[in-house]
Amino acid sequence: MIPESILPLIMFFGLIVFIMSGFPVAFSLAGTAMVFAAIGYSFDLMSFSSFALVPIRVFGIMENVTLMAVPMFVFMGLILEKADIAKELLETMDVLFGKIRGGLAISVVMVGALLAASTGIVGATVVTMGILSLPTMLKKGYRKEFTCGVIAASGTLGQIIPPSIVLVLLGDIMNVDVGSLFVAAIIPGLMLVTGYIIYIFIKLKNSNSMQSNSYIDEAPVKKDLFILILKSLCPPAILIFIVLGSILGGFASPTEAAGCGALGGIFIAFFKKRLNIHVLRSVSIDTAKITSMVFTILIGAQFFSLVFRLLHGEAMIQDFFLGLRLNKFIIVFFIMAIMFVLGFFLDFLEICFIIIPIIMPVLANLGFNTEQNLLYLAILIAINLQTSFLTPPFGFSLFYLKGVTPPEVKTIDIYRGVIPFVAIQLIVLVILAALPNLILWLPQMVFK
Repeated sequence: MIPESILPLIMFFGLIVFIMSGFPVAFSLAGTAMVFAAIGYSFDLMSFSSFALVPIRVFGIMENVTLMAVPMFVFMGLILEKADIAKELLETMDVLFGKIRGGLAISVVMVGALLAASTGIVGATVVTMGILSLPTMLKKGYRKEFTCGVIAASGTLGQIIPPSIVLVLLGDIMNVDVGSLFVAAIIPGLMLVTGYIIYIFIKLKNSNSMQSNSYIDEAPVKKDLFILILKSLCPPAILIFIVLGSILGGFASPTEAAGCGALGGIFIAFFKKRLNIHVLRSVSIDTAKITSMVFTILIGAQFFSLVFRLLHGEAMIQDFFLGLRLNKFIIVFFIMAIMFVLGFFLDFLEICFIIIPIIMPVLANLGFNTEQNLLYLAILIAINLQTSFLTPPFGFSLFYLKGVTPPEVKTIDIYRGVIPFVAIQLIVLVILAALPNLILWLPQMVFK
């Protein structure tokens, strides 16, 4: 006979085993919930009438206006990828920073930030920049580890720099205004970009960071530099202004801004003469696939969290943390550390939909239930989740990049390259945790 008190723990670790075995996440969530619902029913811990909440939750997801922004932001990012925005930006940045020591590496970081603010699609960004910049960086003498680290880290900036799908999902799960999250993420995003650039400058002072003695990239000199900048920077700048400007100005909700961004992406592709029926079809199909994946996982997570709650799992976790009788910030640090470790093995979506709903009642009982506190925690969690894209062995950005690297670049080179950038993210996370005003100041100024 299985003790009833440990059923939630068995359920949670059973889910982890299913996911780690490669079984689809959505079906792992729903399948684990069904098995333990049957066990719970046999122990008289729940009744079939309890599952009347499942359809209500599912329809609640489908009617959620905030989540409608997800497919539109995905569509916007994919169509901009087809418009070759990344290629043009990288060429322009290489011209601008080419005469600076490590200029190409800085260009990659800057392009990653601009793509994050205009597309937010991590996989597409990492793959595109890997194809465009990795061979060039290796040719110009950058070491393999350093090159891979710069590209992978820059590609993940779309996780925190708005408009970010992670922020949309966190806003819904944690009941935080998405517009406020977008504004609050601007300064942390800029801090990460600054941290990466500072690291590049420091790293390249050491000749061992490059295979040759040349520290200056030989960028071509173009007479029509102004026109080049205008053509490459204006489209994403206009789109950023439409999406974020409309939110900051109070003219549109995040969902409405996402719709404007999707339409703006279509116009950009049209004016660049890269819009046709085949592109629209490809982008629409990929958008449907990504959106279906996200919402299927979300529905499975609703089923899982319901059964977990009926088995008194949330109460058990809450009693455990509150029973520690530690300072609430130490408990938050402990939770963040757990999420960071889970990021080595789980995707950000899995952590979002499985872990966060479980810890939210604990955080609420610790006093993190006001709008400002939740905003502060959501940004810290977003940066924490961003590291899951870079942490070996299952960081998705590492897989994306490995798929486009030449044979001489080994997986261990990518792993070694990202370690300093994970450290930078953790340093920024600690600074933000210690100085909440870096997160809260801008939203207070914009929405006062």
